[in-house]
Amino acid sequence: MSVHTTGETVDEAKIVAEAEAALSDIAKTKEEIAKVIFGQEQVVESAITAILSGGHALLVGVPGLAKTKLVETLGTVLGLSAGRVQFTPDLMPADILGSEVLEDSENGKRSFRFIKGPIFTQLLMADEINRASPRTQSALLQAMQEYHVTVAGTRYDLPAPFHVLATQNPLEQEGTYPLPEAQLDRFLMQIDIDYPELEAERQILLQTTGTIAQEASPVLSTEKLQAIQLLVRRMPVPESVVDAILKLVRSSRPGHGNETTDKHISWGPGPRASQSLMLCARARALYDGRFAPSLDDVRALAEPVLQHRMALTFAARAEGMSVQGIIKDLVAKLD
Repeated sequence: MSVHTTGETVDEAKIVAEAEAALSDIAKTKEEIAKVIFGQEQVVESAITAILSGGHALLVGVPGLAKTKLVETLGTVLGLSAGRVQFTPDLMPADILGSEVLEDSENGKRSFRFIKGPIFTQLLMADEINRASPRTQSALLQAMQEYHVTVAGTRYDLPAPFHVLATQNPLEQEGTYPLPEAQLDRFLMQIDIDYPELEAERQILLQTTGTIAQEASPVLSTEKLQAIQLLVRRMPVPESVVDAILKLVRSSRPGHGNETTDKHISWGPGPRASQSLMLCARARALYDGRFAPSLDDVRALAEPVLQHRMALTFAARAEGMSVQGIIKDLVAKLD
């Protein structure tokens, strides 16, 4: 039995036809990204899944793992206008949102004119977001949730679609600030980037130290990407997948009957995590060439969707436990 959360009638034949048309574009997207990003297939899959779901992603890893290159390549391949902000300790909110300037007209009258900041783009790369102060980090909150900003009491809508792909250095490194919990929750998923495998690093050496650099070409247009994003929201979801999402997210919260969570988690994911997991499961299925998500999608996405929405108790940290380990235990109980 399948369900559809939007309340509209599902025309399965039409969805299948649209999905088949989208699969070709997604396959070409993978090929173009592979020209520039070597290895890291899981990272590429997660990043594309986040964008197809219509959300934002947080890329976490040490410097030099091609996080910036990945974001630039995604902007090119997906046909999105892209902007970049390098977050530093002295960055101010106006440096991101824009500001009003006082101008004199030809007749001598003075008026304010709003100059848009780099956030007015379709794909914003927030580079090393945790190097800026919490005040500056919070400048993204309204934009990431409501897709507009308010400056001096005036609302300015952002381009559509609008995505934030932020890179972050591990918190144990010097000169970083933890992201506020409210902002972490706005990210659809956290994508951890590890060092490349041996063969991938060998390919990086051979392909990037010569005289000719590989470049990716555009595959999608803004209109095609938005059509795929709408398709993702219309994909039918089996009842078993809905039940698994609810069971997993609710068991991740303290006070909901799970002994491990009650003992080791101080706060857990809210309803936005369930929404994120539902959308990402649909997008991952389409990315893999399937027309409906499965329990395997929920298992694969549990860690990236939940880990930044949970916090260990002090005692759990002292015992050397990890959020990732607890999520793995919860996923194992889905069977």
